[in-house]
Amino acid sequence: MQEKDISATEPDWSREKIERFWEPGKKMIRAVRRYQAAQARGGVLGKIASKYWVLNHLFWSTICQSELHLNTEFGGGLRLTHPTGIIIHPDSKIGPNCMIFHQVTLAGPVTLGGHVDVGAGAKLIGPLSVGDHAVIGANAVVTKDVPAGATVAGIPARVISEG
Repeated sequence: MQEKDISATEPDWSREKIERFWEPGKKMIRAVRRYQAAQARGGVLGKIASKYWVLNHLFWSTICQSELHLNTEFGGGLRLTHPTGIIIHPDSKIGPNCMIFHQVTLAGPVTLGGHVDVGAGAKLIGPLSVGDHAVIGANAVVTKDVPAGATVAGIPARVISEG
């Protein structure tokens, strides 16, 4: 069940804060963010730092058996609660404060709005867009756009509740 007070536009950076050693999802996200920052910085130091973060990302991706591409655009506050087996296409865009559970696949250019929860095992086959505050049920196969505030479930996914 989604919390209604989480913003779809303002990132909650505390959701990505690393508090313990063993938080592979948060560490994989950090590696991507730091890699992107190093690339943006450029120069010799940027190149060295980006190579370090590529290796760090490779380590955490292997631990998680997940693929969160280094150039994927995602907003702040992303939560990978159980980061095993998550595959995200490099052309996907993820809005702020989204939560993605294990075994989720975003195939093709999928755009998630702000504060979207994607249940375990869901497959989103793009191109498609998911509106703000939407919920994708576990094991749903989404092939069409999802309106804001809707909950979808099933194979193929259909709207089971709105707003």
